[in-house]
Amino acid sequence: MQKKIAIIGSGFSSLSASCYLAKEGHEVTIYEKNQTVGGRARQLIRDGFTFDMGPSWYWMPDIFDNFFNDFGKKTSDYYQLDKLSPAYKIFFADDNITIGDCIDKICKEFERLEPGSARHLKNFIAKAQKNYDIAINKVVLRPGLSPLELITPETALRVDQFFKTISGEVRKKFKNPKLVSTLEFPVLFLGAKPNKTPSFYNFMNYADFGLGTWHPKGGMYEIVKAMKNLAQELGVKICTDAPASKINVVGGLASGITIHNKDISADVVLSGADYHHSETLLDIEYRQYSESYWNKKTFAPSSLLFYIGFDKKLKNVNHHNLFFDTDFERHAQEIYDNPSWPKDPLFYANFPSITDSSMAPVNCETGFFLVPIAPDLTDTPELRSQYFDIIIDRFEKRTEQSVKSNIIFKESFCVNDFVEQYNSYKGNAYGMANTLSQTAFLRPNLKSKKVKNLYFTGQLTVPGPGVPPALISGKLVSQLINKNI
Repeated sequence: MQKKIAIIGSGFSSLSASCYLAKEGHEVTIYEKNQTVGGRARQLIRDGFTFDMGPSWYWMPDIFDNFFNDFGKKTSDYYQLDKLSPAYKIFFADDNITIGDCIDKICKEFERLEPGSARHLKNFIAKAQKNYDIAINKVVLRPGLSPLELITPETALRVDQFFKTISGEVRKKFKNPKLVSTLEFPVLFLGAKPNKTPSFYNFMNYADFGLGTWHPKGGMYEIVKAMKNLAQELGVKICTDAPASKINVVGGLASGITIHNKDISADVVLSGADYHHSETLLDIEYRQYSESYWNKKTFAPSSLLFYIGFDKKLKNVNHHNLFFDTDFERHAQEIYDNPSWPKDPLFYANFPSITDSSMAPVNCETGFFLVPIAPDLTDTPELRSQYFDIIIDRFEKRTEQSVKSNIIFKESFCVNDFVEQYNSYKGNAYGMANTLSQTAFLRPNLKSKKVKNLYFTGQLTVPGPGVPPALISGKLVSQLINKNI
């Protein structure tokens, strides 16, 4: 039976859900508070430079393929995808590591730093591949309604991996601190410290070394445009500049939303906006989770971001670059254990114009810099300026070049912007961390327990943070809606 469905927000999970729901014949409308769709995956274009404002890593290409295949489409119908070679570069204080585009190249680099480590790496990645197959094909495709969802013949054989940590498993076999950091880095995408993340999540290492790092020509926003086009092909209506101010409930049943003081009726309401914010749109008696609940949860980091246009081509850098030339553990503590602005921050730098000339003017470079920080920190122009100076000085030193005088412009984005533009709880950038106590059925529910026909999707619910999980979240919630209406 066709239903009228109102979706709040237009991030990856909302766009995903809208496609699946429209495919089933429902009348679907997306309401987005900002001027463009994409949620945190927005685009900045200035003076011929193109920036992805949010996600910039294309991992798990199979998840994107599966999404478009569900509609009889291919990614190539919408955008060109290229595998990066090398995938990325890691800068340490006294050496650099280059991660190649295949396991043999990566093994060779590991052997250079720690003889004998290649054998351990192959075994580690083989185990990670098995976990990836289980995670993607079994665990994450379940809606997080019951702990029994985690119990399959495959996970039962790996139950110990939910009580060991990534750090523990990595450090048993690898002694070189640079290799340890390299193997622990991918789980940061899950929003938690490696010593707090179950070892089962080493499937992220397979996503990294096994499946590789890719780039959609034109940037990550090409995926947003592809999903928007697909949604509209399926009949989805999209309204921008349409912030929801209230989720309306009548007799315990979601009856629609309020936009610009106008009530819009709907049979089903689905929010892909920040989960905490979404619940504040409800009267208190209809909220599932208290403020103390949210305050006790472990959130993924926020970020200090800089978008920079350079008037020359840069040297000694790749498309993706990680600057791990300071204390990894101390920075992690300053995010999770003792939230504070980091003394010597690690940071990430992305120059997509190195491999994609469409993203910068001729002989120029598009630069995206990211410093992970704790959520809810004080955010001021002075602090932004101070940290820009810190990272650009280190960048010049590690890459052996001068760039300050080549900056045409720079724009920044930080905690205050995450709150103001995305209604992000405490200004988090990646949602809720995937720790053991915040996995699967222990995450906020896809379906409201208090309001009938009210649902949620996105990185604070199942299955977790990241772009591929967001696509899956949209599929899971659409299945749940179709099952219950």
